Amino acid sequence: MLKIGIDLGGTKIEGIVLDDHNNTVVRKRIPTEQEFGYDHIMKNLVGLYHGLLAENKQQLHRIGIGTPGHTNKEGLLKNSSLLCLNDKPFSNDFERFVGVRPNIENDANCFAIAEAVMGSGKGEKLVFGVIMGTGCGGGLVIDGSVIRGSQYLGGEIGHATLHPNGVDCFCKKKGCTERYISGSGVQERYLDKTGVTKDLRNIIAAYRDGDADAGEIMNDFFENYGIVMANLINIIDPDKIVLGGGLSNIDELYTIGIERVKKHVFKNDPIVNIVENLLGDSAGVFGAALLGENEKV
Repeated sequence: MLKIGIDLGGTKIEGIVLDDHNNTVVRKRIPTEQEFGYDHIMKNLVGLYHGLLAENKQQLHRIGIGTPGHTNKEGLLKNSSLLCLNDKPFSNDFERFVGVRPNIENDANCFAIAEAVMGSGKGEKLVFGVIMGTGCGGGLVIDGSVIRGSQYLGGEIGHATLHPNGVDCFCKKKGCTERYISGSGVQERYLDKTGVTKDLRNIIAAYRDGDADAGEIMNDFFENYGIVMANLINIIDPDKIVLGGGLSNIDELYTIGIERVKKHVFKNDPIVNIVENLLGDSAGVFGAALLGENEKV
């Protein structure tokens, strides 16, 4: 059976077809064009689906779609950064157009399952994937199956409270993890401290050059990162934590960062298996294609 995966992002929609051995058969990318609204995005998704199947129309297949946010038990998409998708019957509408029911999953869960099955967590029983990009998200995979929880909140590390009296988050709460260990969070801290707008790459470069303000910002970042990852280890003790997103490329996360994690873990001389992802930007679309393969929850 062919496996189709679609990764719906803010600027692009990527689709892939895998065979039974997870080899890539077809791969395509198109722009999301979210500025034209929900119906236009759905039209683009349907067109991409048909394009992916152009040479394989008669073959049995299943399809998974990774989206920002999650689908609730009523079938409505919630908490999506693609705002025009919120409160829409996304899965029902897609099925109405193509006649196939998709597996819908949060994009962080798609990242986690891809890395657990095909990437840096391959061969491990319990893998936690953490995306640190513009925002922060996570996903828990056990034996190749995503653990969603009874309220579909499994793995929502980005909105775990890190500082109860901290900065405001778009979710209307204060001090969420996302506001401290994401690219946007680091940039906002730098702006608050210096009054200067600087992108993440330049903040890191300034930190490495010995700039005092950037040094203070990054020191706080590593400390917050250490607390968050140590809490993950203390609660679920995964075999491996796989990092994704733009911040996963910061080399110091695997040296200074790991030392900060060890400081907060409830164990003397803990083993901290935090590694960089293997699949890069492709993880989301591979994960979407793998949805439903080992479902137990």
